[in-house]
Amino acid sequence: MYGRNWSFRITWFRILLILFVLGAVAAALYRFIYGLGAVTNLNNDWPWGLWIGFDLLCGIALAGGGFSTALIVHVLHKDKYLPIARAALLTSLLGYIISLVSLFLDIGRWFNFWRPFFYWGFHSVLFEVFWCIALYTTIQVLEFGDIFFEKVKFPALKKILGYMMTPLLILGIVLPSLHQSSLGSLYIVAVDKLYPLWWSMLIPFFFVWSAFFLGPAMVTVEGTLAAKAYGRNPELPVFQSMTKVTMWMMIIYFIVKMIDLNYRGVFGMAFNGSHESNMFLIEMIVFILLPIFMYAIPSIRTRLWGVVTASLLVVVGVVFNRMNVVFTGMAKSVGSSYFPSIWELLITIGMWSFLALAYLFIVENFSILPKEEHTHTTTRIYDTGFHA
Repeated sequence: MYGRNWSFRITWFRILLILFVLGAVAAALYRFIYGLGAVTNLNNDWPWGLWIGFDLLCGIALAGGGFSTALIVHVLHKDKYLPIARAALLTSLLGYIISLVSLFLDIGRWFNFWRPFFYWGFHSVLFEVFWCIALYTTIQVLEFGDIFFEKVKFPALKKILGYMMTPLLILGIVLPSLHQSSLGSLYIVAVDKLYPLWWSMLIPFFFVWSAFFLGPAMVTVEGTLAAKAYGRNPELPVFQSMTKVTMWMMIIYFIVKMIDLNYRGVFGMAFNGSHESNMFLIEMIVFILLPIFMYAIPSIRTRLWGVVTASLLVVVGVVFNRMNVVFTGMAKSVGSSYFPSIWELLITIGMWSFLALAYLFIVENFSILPKEEHTHTTTRIYDTGFHA
């Protein structure tokens, strides 16, 4: 087993990220020693806070680019998307690792984390979510092994992974579909607590569908940032083509949402002037309808700024939706407010800083970006003005 030399540039930005990670590690150790109450603002009214609402629910949704890209490339055989497939896998893998860490942090008695592996709660949606996320993360690690062993030479293991790749790809598409929808299923039982504009028997569909159309948008944003950081030309033709997938899926999402609201007789609540209705209208108009129109106009979707802006709206919109479900939609029934403590924020910032550092290290040491473009523009890395 051998490999090439490892490299990792140290810049002021990366030093800042490392400091955030160290601060998060210290806060997390304090949490494990003294409990959730010592570092969080969670209580009996708000048992789920920032770590579940943002790091887990949003993190898993943002990591949807992995399974949606795998479906498009390996099942639908759209080979033109191959240049972004590896970056999508990497982003997804890191997103799921962050989600598992946040779940571990949120367990009250964290030293019992092993119990779901041995005590099977067949009737629990949370049990199904845990197992699907854990299995899918394992599958992504194995899929990344095919990339890892391109550099760290271990022919026997690489050959075994090659035999396993087809079933791994199949499971890598099925499992996310299950737990993305199951995360929505958790809120079906909150029929008397979640505001009617977000509660629905179709919320599992809305969760998995939004995670899927978020995938291409997230890949576009991540790919553009990577191109800027490493002096590459963005894969604009690929991004333009993927906008069609996102646009049509968002149109279907919007139509089903309107039909569902009308069928349940709560459509008028979107215009009652309440805080909930205003947040819902922002979600629908700014983060659903506006990107659809931007994707539909040729003069916008054929330009990099237009594709990236619309995709960024989609990314922020799905996060906005999850925050509305977890916090805005539950606030009235709970009757009290919640805002994360400085320690919760520090740990979250540290986790996402680690994700950024891991991404930079892997991209600089493994074949993630298209080789010809990466090598062609290497000399421009230091001249872009952005030293990631």
